[in-house]
Amino acid sequence: MPKQPIGQIVDALGVQVDLDEGDLPTDAFVILKIVKADGAVSLLNGRSESLDWITALGMTTAAQEIENSGYTDASSDDD
Repeated sequence: MPKQPIGQIVDALGVQVDLDEGDLPTDAFVILKIVKADGAVSLLNGRSESLDWITALGMTTAAQEIENSGYTDASSDDD
């Protein structure tokens, strides 16, 4: 199957992020859980065109840390 844009799929799944005014998203790494027609479950990943492998690895590692133990942005603690 050819690659296809997934923006509408992500929107339909209700994915949201907190962006502040002036924030500029630069890259994306998306992991999708897929249930095939035969009931098999698999994972797929997609990435923005400009995303290099080392940044993807860093983003994946950071996301795993956040999911496992949480993350608090030190700059937000001052608010």
